[in-house]
Amino acid sequence: MKKNKELKPLQKKNKLNVNYSWIFKVTFLAFFISFTFSFFSEKVLPSASTVVGILLVIVFIVLGVLFDMVGVAVTSSEEAPFHSMASRKVRGASVAVRLKKSADKVSSFCNDVIGDICGIISGSAGVIIANNLSETLNTNPFFTTLFITAFIASLTIGGKAMGKAFAIHKSNAILYNFSKVLSYIYHPKNK
Repeated sequence: MKKNKELKPLQKKNKLNVNYSWIFKVTFLAFFISFTFSFFSEKVLPSASTVVGILLVIVFIVLGVLFDMVGVAVTSSEEAPFHSMASRKVRGASVAVRLKKSADKVSSFCNDVIGDICGIISGSAGVIIANNLSETLNTNPFFTTLFITAFIASLTIGGKAMGKAFAIHKSNAILYNFSKVLSYIYHPKNK
């Protein structure tokens, strides 16, 4: 009973606003991106060589790690330097401000949508590679699949752990560089 009384002042009294429109959009976007990535991996990987399959899995892992870093960087960066840069018309600064103002949505998209989809696709692609390897090397398919999927999972988790630490310490630089690249295709409207 005492613990609840101690925690009560720490809890916010504001009512949680749920943005159902964003939830619908991100769910639809996740379905579309996942469908596209899955279709690509299911069509390309079975007919591709093992080397091409491994390269594609590496691309999915790297994409997942990079987007995870961006998601962390957006939430842990500071907004003020980007306002200063935007006032001087530095390329990408206004995009960085816009991303920072929507940090919860950007983080959700980068970490959950892109990051998780890349993890799922790289895992399923790993199964296809494992089957190809077990046929080529005449090994036990169960143990080959087990080893490949565990290896992919460890690379993904290790990469994301390293990327998160880096993103926290270099959040402004990561957000700026990502925003600079994004500014070539995205031009935010001034509000």
